[in-house]
Amino acid sequence: MEAVLKDVDRQGRIVLPAAWRKKHLRKGKVLLRERAGVLEVVPQEDVDLTKYFDAWEVDVKSDLSDWHGVRRELRKR
Repeated sequence: MEAVLKDVDRQGRIVLPAAWRKKHLRKGKVLLRERAGVLEVVPQEDVDLTKYFDAWEVDVKSDLSDWHGVRRELRKR
């Protein structure tokens, strides 16, 4: 993408190019990161939580149907 000069209104808003929005912006949210005086606009990506399933094994004595008891036991560690 080429450099484009954009206006910033008094409230600090800019308009993202329509082609970029159609290609990258699936949700209505972006991440803003400041790095060395440069502001990066990055589309929010979906996180695949299934890769964390069965990632930890914990030995608990509490009954797993009592989640409050399990939570209390895990917080003690």
